[in-house]
Amino acid sequence: MSDISRQFTRSLTRAGLLVLVALILLGSAAACGARQPTGPVDGTQVAGVTLQPTAAIGLPTRTLPPTATATASPEPPTATCTPTPTPSPEPTETPTPTATATPTHTPAPSATPLPPTFTLTTAPTETPRPTNTPAPTDTPALPTATWPPSPTWTVAPTSTPEPAVYPDTNWLPNPSFEGGWYNLNGIPELQVPNQWWFEWDEGTNPLDPDPWNAFVRPETRVLSRDFLPPHEHATYIWDGDHTVKIFKGHGAISYRLLANVPLQAGGYTLEINIFPDLVVGYNPDGSKIWAPDPLSGEVRLIAAGSSSGWYLPTFGTRNTLTHTFYVSEPQTVVVGIGVRARWAILNNGWFMDAWSVRRVY
Repeated sequence: MSDISRQFTRSLTRAGLLVLVALILLGSAAACGARQPTGPVDGTQVAGVTLQPTAAIGLPTRTLPPTATATASPEPPTATCTPTPTPSPEPTETPTPTATATPTHTPAPSATPLPPTFTLTTAPTETPRPTNTPAPTDTPALPTATWPPSPTWTVAPTSTPEPAVYPDTNWLPNPSFEGGWYNLNGIPELQVPNQWWFEWDEGTNPLDPDPWNAFVRPETRVLSRDFLPPHEHATYIWDGDHTVKIFKGHGAISYRLLANVPLQAGGYTLEINIFPDLVVGYNPDGSKIWAPDPLSGEVRLIAAGSSSGWYLPTFGTRNTLTHTFYVSEPQTVVVGIGVRARWAILNNGWFMDAWSVRRVY
């Protein structure tokens, strides 16, 4: 039975009791109707109970439902008071409040609620151990993962063009001074190899302004073996039978020995051999004392408008010097050397032989 039905039944029961009491009171009053009350009429007492007629008469109208005939039947109409059975379960099927678990079943509240015991996580031991999975090392490495470099990646040496080989031609005219000589300007002291010309400086010396060291004209000789002691042949002659000597005693000198050379476009190397015979004195046994200062003699190579810069050769020995240059188009270029000896020492002598210009690229 629903709550509404129970409340309605209790209300009817109370109303019936009140009606019953009223009927009893009315019966008592009727029995005593012939008796003239001596006391006040508004305070009738029956069996020790003071009755209030006005209240008793009005009581059914205040507490009873609108229909007065409802008291005749013990059960009120259920059609209008009871909800339809389909949406609500039968009252007897609804568990009573006592069926609900008592609060003692619930863990006591605390600052940190305890997790319910039925939510415990499954023990880790129930999870399959990682050792059940085959170790990566169990799988052999595939031999195709890496490949040796293919031979085709390396360029065969034969694919590189071979460098051009040029004839071993010496393009200098009269390179070892075996082709004769002439007196420049008819001056006997100036013997110049044929196909070469000679230049020199005279006057103020910018390297040392001391008047004693002013530049003077040097002397030149084209010497054969007959004009040299036998023990000096190998010292000053390195190709053929002649050598060139340019010198001056007690005088500073600056000069150039040059030639015109027709060349095709390409790269060339000028090579010279020179012996600086720079002497500042002699030992008692007649041996030479070489100039102690490296700046006493300098040499530079000249070719096609370029220069090697000044070399500081070793005195008292043969020096082989080279300079590579480039010719952009077929033309005649000037090739040779420049020499300067800035101080007027005992002997500023220079022997030279076996020169060459050869193509290298």
